Amino acid sequence: MQDSLGNPVSLTDAASLRAVNDFVEGFIACEARAVDVLAAAQDESPIVQAYCATLHLFAESRDAASNARPFLERARAGAARASSREQRYIAAVAAWADGDIARAIALHQEQAREHPRDLASLKLGQYHCFNTGDCPGMLRLALAALPAAADVPYLHGMAAFGYEQCHLMREAEASARRAIAMERKEPWAHHALGHVMLTEGRLAEGLAFMQEVSGTWVELNSFMVTHNWWHVALFLIDLGRDDEALAVYDREVWGVVKDYSQDQIGAVSLLARFELAGIDVGERWQDLAAYLAQRLNDHVLPFLDLQYLYGLARAGRPEAEALLRNIEAYAPRAPASTRAAWQRVCVPAAHGLLAHARGDFGATIESMGQALPRLMEIGGSHAQRDLFEQVFLDALIRSGIEAAMAGAQGILQQQVNGQPESLRLRRQADAVYTALGLRAAGRWAPAAKDPA
Repeated sequence: MQDSLGNPVSLTDAASLRAVNDFVEGFIACEARAVDVLAAAQDESPIVQAYCATLHLFAESRDAASNARPFLERARAGAARASSREQRYIAAVAAWADGDIARAIALHQEQAREHPRDLASLKLGQYHCFNTGDCPGMLRLALAALPAAADVPYLHGMAAFGYEQCHLMREAEASARRAIAMERKEPWAHHALGHVMLTEGRLAEGLAFMQEVSGTWVELNSFMVTHNWWHVALFLIDLGRDDEALAVYDREVWGVVKDYSQDQIGAVSLLARFELAGIDVGERWQDLAAYLAQRLNDHVLPFLDLQYLYGLARAGRPEAEALLRNIEAYAPRAPASTRAAWQRVCVPAAHGLLAHARGDFGATIESMGQALPRLMEIGGSHAQRDLFEQVFLDALIRSGIEAAMAGAQGILQQQVNGQPESLRLRRQADAVYTALGLRAAGRWAPAAKDPA
């Protein structure tokens, strides 16, 4: 038997093939049907068990690994009757469960070379590279598979995001458009192209594109649909369409799966950006914080913990301080492959975010200044990590320190130059130039285009 991408599969029950294909196709297409493989969990075929373990680990919660282990144990118990491809996938997922992300990535890279049509393995390898800031690694994985799997539109979407995260914008846009030409409902390619347009300051164009394709965002997993709408909201914020941005948050970003980590950090990130842009979010922090308060001992990814902490702090919840203490205690004993990111980036950034939420801008500048040069190590995309840079910039502006304000001018003017359509940035620049006793920012900034 073979899966839908042509990879041989070793199944005890032939009826499980449909569930295997639902996982493989659903995973690479970001569709919710990937979870349907759990219905075949009674089939002790090693690859079925490994796919079930994968889904549990994607919960990104403190109990995710323990929930995945029974499936991994069954997968390893039957590994002798599995193919070498399936054995390698099982080993990679086991390494993930053990926190050995470096080994997991190495196994996914080997799989991409040996079995380039195993795109579920490839996408999982990209996930790990993404979470450790290895953008070239993301791209290498996709390029390794292209000669053998160029007929699969989702692979071009994976390549597009790898290119974009490596700042290769022309290649990213070409790959994304090729994916969309092959399959209009390719949300990861939509996402990659949205990144390109945001980075290049093509804000009105990016908003129009994302809104045009949003009708295809159906039957997706909650991360993909909420995250693409998150990108829509970013365009709206920069274009000064504040009420529409808030409506997107309420309707499309928060409330799809409130218990899920990615939905939670998307909501934190967007509420923070609203406030940094001067938009009143009302009581929205309070509803979100009730879910974040359950994350104090997760420590799955530093990128997640930092946003849980900031959301709790903005809601005025005492759990923010508890999470900071837990991060400090966990960092020295984190798995070896991620320990440096926890210790040298997450800990100072956590102090900086808590200080910012409490209005201590001097402490924010000090702590965030330590973390920012190595921020890539905690993962996340350029657009996602921009939140931390916005917090640092806001602290510079609000500190009342003239030297800090001068530093803010240097950062902000470069951003205005790159995104002349952004009304948000122009408002900030005007305030900085006024505080510095200089002429209006418009004397130096490119003329803003009419967002309409």
